[in-house]
Amino acid sequence: MNALVLSAILGVVMMFSGILLKRPAAIRSVAIIGLLLLLASNMLDMSGTRFFSINLGDFLHFDRFAFLFNSVAIFCVLVYVLLTGKAIERVGVKNYADYFALFFFVLCGIFLVTSFQSLLILFLGIEIITIPLYILTGSDKRNLKSNEASLKYFLMGAFSTGLMLMGIALIYGAQGTFAIEKFNLLKIPGSPLMIAGMLLMLFSMAFKVSAAPLHFWTPDVYDGAPTVFTSFMATVVKAAVFIGFIRLFENAFGLLQPTWQLWVALMAAATLFVGNITAVFQQSVKRMLAYSSIAQAGFMMLAIFALNGDAKEGLLLYGAAYSLATIGIFSVLSRMDDYSYESFNGLAARQPLVAATLTIFLLSLAGIPLTAGFLAKFYMIKAVVATGSNLWLVVFALLMAAVSVYYYFRVIQAMYFREAGEHSASFQEPGKGFKWVLVLVAALIIALGLFPSLLLNWLYF
Repeated sequence: MNALVLSAILGVVMMFSGILLKRPAAIRSVAIIGLLLLLASNMLDMSGTRFFSINLGDFLHFDRFAFLFNSVAIFCVLVYVLLTGKAIERVGVKNYADYFALFFFVLCGIFLVTSFQSLLILFLGIEIITIPLYILTGSDKRNLKSNEASLKYFLMGAFSTGLMLMGIALIYGAQGTFAIEKFNLLKIPGSPLMIAGMLLMLFSMAFKVSAAPLHFWTPDVYDGAPTVFTSFMATVVKAAVFIGFIRLFENAFGLLQPTWQLWVALMAAATLFVGNITAVFQQSVKRMLAYSSIAQAGFMMLAIFALNGDAKEGLLLYGAAYSLATIGIFSVLSRMDDYSYESFNGLAARQPLVAATLTIFLLSLAGIPLTAGFLAKFYMIKAVVATGSNLWLVVFALLMAAVSVYYYFRVIQAMYFREAGEHSASFQEPGKGFKWVLVLVAALIIALGLFPSLLLNWLYF
């Protein structure tokens, strides 16, 4: 509860800081201090120290699972601001403080989604997350691709919101309450209203996490949005919606698992196939990463399918590993003026430290051992095997993981085994602070790959 209230307050503070502070560096410093305070308050809340005592009734329930992911989300946003804070200036210096305000409001929505006990709170949390994203997507007003992406995102998002509201209405008609802990699924296990509402919720949540066949908005929106905001949309936000996804299906529809499990299995397989196969044929690294995010969503869908302890642990680790690696890659990409594979030619010779950290990020996304990405995928596979059903999904997921190695290694090949030529993009010389943060993030990814207990022990101790 500390973080939820404080995040809303900090969002308002950032709005007014744009009036009081004129230097971008000062605004950025306020945002970093605010994120550190937010992380500290959430950790205190997890240890039992609460600044606010509010009767939440049947609306919110904060448990260690929610607290731990909230800490991961805040930390990832802090890393994001440290790496790309200066790049945001190029999108719009006049509205610089407003972007950070939107980040805090998105975090506020994330805290609602990860801790909801009522379907109404889930809906409010999803909308608080997505409305700022519409603004961030279209923030580059001089770029037609950004305007087009924002319009597409808004229209498709409104459609998925309609599906969610219809699903909530049908579920209320079947149960007579929005509080998921009061659902009586044993009394009416085969209620047509309940089944229809559940499927509508499944499809609307699948849209939010860009799972097939509702993934079609993702490549154009991620490609059209300013690069500095694409990493924010594709990482912390996506992982947070997955936390809400697994809470919804565990707490609200857990007893109906035989009804929806095959649907989720087919959806996960389709997402893995579409994301990985399409990414192979992309010539733009930014667009490849957009399809890669769809493929990563396919792996995270395995947690929804399994719905067990390994799935929840794996989803936490996956959210951290995927978010940190993708934020690191996009922070490098945002400093380049061309996103083709050829633009990375010879980068290792020009920027050896940046290329080394970028390699670690790509290896993690590919699921190579000794990285956090490998263990995250391992936990997902382990969770599916533990169910004892639909083991074909395990084989298919492993095959798709092998396919993903190809397009990630294309970037590594360009950096280390090709010489810089006329197609090589100009790379803005990073400062020492940027390089240090990249190194720390890369070290953290390796540390989580070797010692996942550094993160997962917080669930139990």
